[in-house]
Amino acid sequence: MKIAYLLGSLNRGGTETLLLDVFRNAASNNLDAIGIYRKTGVCEQEFQSSGVDMFKLAPTKNIFGYLLKLRTLILKNGVQLVHAQQPIDALFAYFAILGTGVKILLTLHGFDYNEGRIGKLILQFILKRTQLNIYVSTYQKEYYTKKYKLNTKNQKVVYNGISFDKLGIEYNATWSATSSRTPYSNNLRSELQLPSETLLLGTVGNFNLVRDQLTICKFLKLLADGGVDFHFVFVGKRIEALAERYDKCVEFCSVSGISEKVSFLGVRHDVPHILNALDAFIYSTDYDTFGIAVVEAMSCRLPIFVNDWDVMNEITENGKLATLYKSKDEQDLFHQFSLFLQHKQAYYQKANKAANKVHQKFSIENHIAKLQSVYVSLTTNN
Repeated sequence: MKIAYLLGSLNRGGTETLLLDVFRNAASNNLDAIGIYRKTGVCEQEFQSSGVDMFKLAPTKNIFGYLLKLRTLILKNGVQLVHAQQPIDALFAYFAILGTGVKILLTLHGFDYNEGRIGKLILQFILKRTQLNIYVSTYQKEYYTKKYKLNTKNQKVVYNGISFDKLGIEYNATWSATSSRTPYSNNLRSELQLPSETLLLGTVGNFNLVRDQLTICKFLKLLADGGVDFHFVFVGKRIEALAERYDKCVEFCSVSGISEKVSFLGVRHDVPHILNALDAFIYSTDYDTFGIAVVEAMSCRLPIFVNDWDVMNEITENGKLATLYKSKDEQDLFHQFSLFLQHKQAYYQKANKAANKVHQKFSIENHIAKLQSVYVSLTTNN
């Protein structure tokens, strides 16, 4: 059974990270797949080297010509299922494969909060015409099912998966707060010229509408006022169309006098090394649907501090796998983090147990296995 994955651009984001991990592990997990994408991006070479055949097919002004080319490509490669990662691609596929017997799945990686009128019309149309819609959290599934009045039988949750091998993690019960996680820890400290006793904290995520880095900045001001010796790294892209979200954080740190304690690293290709160098991971979201960065950080045995957005409650099992703080409340984050400073060993022991649970629950192998189960059920049930 061959699956065609439809993607938009190949830039670095949560969806692209997930699909790249799926493609790299496809052969070893008996997943027969091809990738079809509309736009290039910084990850294009990585996708080309993933082991899965990639085809670039960009829409033109002649949309019927594009649909015909997409149909030809799908049929020529013997595809039985098309798995779209964006509603627009599911819409293209719907018209391209009419009458072929090829089935369509759509994974929704986000919410529709910022969709315009056309985007919501596309969702309204395509969500009821796919054979199955996949969601990355239960909260997200319930939101879409209720809002668009969808048949519950055609909605399913498949949690995202993480390729833990790339994080260089060894899972054992003897890890402790005082042990060195990886040989890369000193590399980041050297880059930032930090002494070993300085607490190294960080977060990962582009500066977009989904995340709330400004609350973290306000927390860092409280941390500095409290006399804590720390340095914080923001890993993530400044998006030109949303530049104010990044610029407000930089300005706040400057006005607050904490710029020397904060580094904005931009896009990095060594995120696994950065995670393994941190002493703790801080995250703030407005409406993540899953939070791959949070799960990756948990898998690195890091104490995690994340706000109590419904999806994060779900992913962290209501705080069993991480420390939750009140959304938009830097004072509560400071309070929770102060407890960590007083009881570090207990927090690292909790992080160790959480990592083992995360490794079992969110592995890329488990993700692929669940997808394959879905694919088989769709091809065997008419």
